[in-house]
Amino acid sequence: MTRMSVPNVKNSIDRAIHAVEGRMTNGLSPASIMVAYFDWLVHMAHSPGKVSEMSENFARKTVDFNIWAARATMDPDLPDFIQPLPEDRRFRSEEWKKFPFNVIAQGFLLKEQWWHYATMGIPGVSKHHESMVHFGARQWLDIISPTNFFATNPHVLKTTVEQSGQNLVKGAENFWNEVMRNIVDQHNAADSEYSVGKNLAVTKGKVVYRNRLVELIQYEPTTKKVDAEPVLIVPAWIMKYYILDLSQYNSLVKYLVDKGHTVFMISWHNPTAQDRDLDMEDYVIQGVMESLKAVTTIVPDQKVHGVGYCLGGTLLTIAAAAMARNEDDRFKTITLFTTQTDFSEAGELMLFIDESQISYMEDMMWDQGYLDTKQMSGAFQLLRSFDLVWSKMVSEYLLGEQPRVNDLMSWNADATRMPYKMHTQYLRRLFLDNDLAARRFEVGGKPISVSDIRTPMFAVATGKDHVAPWKSVYKIHQLVDTDVTFVLTNGGHNAGIVNEPGHPRRHYQIGTKLDNDKFVPPAEWAERHPVIDGSWWEPWEAWLTEHSSGKVTPPQVGTKGGDYDPICDAPGTYVFED
Repeated sequence: MTRMSVPNVKNSIDRAIHAVEGRMTNGLSPASIMVAYFDWLVHMAHSPGKVSEMSENFARKTVDFNIWAARATMDPDLPDFIQPLPEDRRFRSEEWKKFPFNVIAQGFLLKEQWWHYATMGIPGVSKHHESMVHFGARQWLDIISPTNFFATNPHVLKTTVEQSGQNLVKGAENFWNEVMRNIVDQHNAADSEYSVGKNLAVTKGKVVYRNRLVELIQYEPTTKKVDAEPVLIVPAWIMKYYILDLSQYNSLVKYLVDKGHTVFMISWHNPTAQDRDLDMEDYVIQGVMESLKAVTTIVPDQKVHGVGYCLGGTLLTIAAAAMARNEDDRFKTITLFTTQTDFSEAGELMLFIDESQISYMEDMMWDQGYLDTKQMSGAFQLLRSFDLVWSKMVSEYLLGEQPRVNDLMSWNADATRMPYKMHTQYLRRLFLDNDLAARRFEVGGKPISVSDIRTPMFAVATGKDHVAPWKSVYKIHQLVDTDVTFVLTNGGHNAGIVNEPGHPRRHYQIGTKLDNDKFVPPAEWAERHPVIDGSWWEPWEAWLTEHSSGKVTPPQVGTKGGDYDPICDAPGTYVFED
């Protein structure tokens, strides 16, 4: 007995150490990072040709830049030495075209270019480690960008002169308020203008079903007739559902209801340590399948339009594949918003996913029973450090501007946790091992295949998605044997989905691949399909109507005396769980 218990004790010690350490590293594994840099350094040391080439490149570029900088002192119209990337907004203002700031900006861009060259293309370095080192270099360069410092940012200097330094006083206030909010763990005070149930998530409806994992909301009809088939929306469990029911003007739920659809929405329970053993199958069965059972009971004899967002779309796909295996045809259509089903090219989020990193996260979650919201948000902030960290620092601390808050930002601050067992399975089986695409993912002890799905599909991807890159979302074409209508819209992972008609500067591309059509690579698809101004909500709603069987009298809300009596008003209770 004693000899068998020793390994468990040692394992517990290791886990405890990693759990404490993880709180200081924001969930990033030091071992994973060190291995990546060691791989890069060792192969760099064994590549004298590459080192010589880098040295020559550095010397040549430095001489050319110094000549350009000397000319730039006299010629304000001199073309840039280095053209910034199209998505780089840091040096676009006219202040950056004047000496000495033009030289400062161009010198920094030269440094970025050289580090890109130094971290990429080293023979022998694994692709994953190369990406990690390159990403780390970008993070370091983002920190030292001249836009982030008072003395090297012309816009900040100009504002300071114009306001006699009051911007710095206001910036100090903003900084102190932010420190105090972090100490007491409170949201921005300005968020008070947005409140769930007050001006967020206010579309009228009732909670008609509740279990340990979900509340199911049925929304009240606003039209005399509705499409016969109801809509069931499965949001990601990493987010509060009301991103799809924000303010009344940009609520997808309200848009659908006003267009004559019966809409149901899953609202996920925010897990605590007591939920540590909830697994992926619990989310499929208790989340999607139990909700679907409620919907088909309240609206009998009708199939259902299934809609999934992000991880909710992945979960919906898993449920649909399991149903297809059992010849369960209750879904009329399936719509996926920014949903990955093949994780082989899952974008920069894969930087944080390897065996070392997942093992480290498992130890952290083992200690507390869940993945904390701060640990998740840290990874997303790194992926968009300029937008989420440095531009915010400049605007609030150096320019003294009031923190900008809108409904989407308020929702973004209202994060949720992930239970230990489920999140471990999700990371390993989907991201690391890609079991769903490889037909190894099991539901009910049997593997499922996405190719069994015969239901027409509508998939939406966004062009600037750091979480689910559009070319990864596009892979659904290679996995299913059914008609797929695909939309590529501008915007990011969330802003591209909250895309109401009338929103300025919105556009999309759309095309349908029939079951028997040949596969078209994503880059070729983007070239073939024209850009259309407007919101993709409109063609999607028309697609839902096209795949419906006609108009009927709206069903009652709940079953009135049955198993799905209304429990409380929307937005329910789970959405308020901290």
